[in-house]
Amino acid sequence: MSVEQVSIEDLGRELGERIAETAEYERFEEARAAVQRDEEVQERIDEFEQLRAEFMQARQTGQATNDELQRVQEAQDELHSMPVMSEYLDAQDELEDTLEAVNEAISEPLAVDFGGEAGGCCQD
Repeated sequence: MSVEQVSIEDLGRELGERIAETAEYERFEEARAAVQRDEEVQERIDEFEQLRAEFMQARQTGQATNDELQRVQEAQDELHSMPVMSEYLDAQDELEDTLEAVNEAISEPLAVDFGGEAGGCCQD
């Protein structure tokens, strides 16, 4: 590996460490831990995932109904309205905004969307 490559990888590690020290990342980690500790939220997540899986299976076989879709959406709304889950989703959105700003800062001098297009071919 070239000296330049090692240096770039070191910068990448440093960037990751710095992101992990941001208030946005710390808030996200605290919110994620709270979701994982909350038994009621975990039960609701399991229920939602089960409903969604059943709906997706019914959709693949052409047997899904609007009532089933509405039940999935209602379960998701109920889950998202729980304070612990709402905090997690807000923290996740805030972290994603921060990471998007980092992506833009990296992409600007490269003239390519580093996070979205750098790995793809055939992009217009």
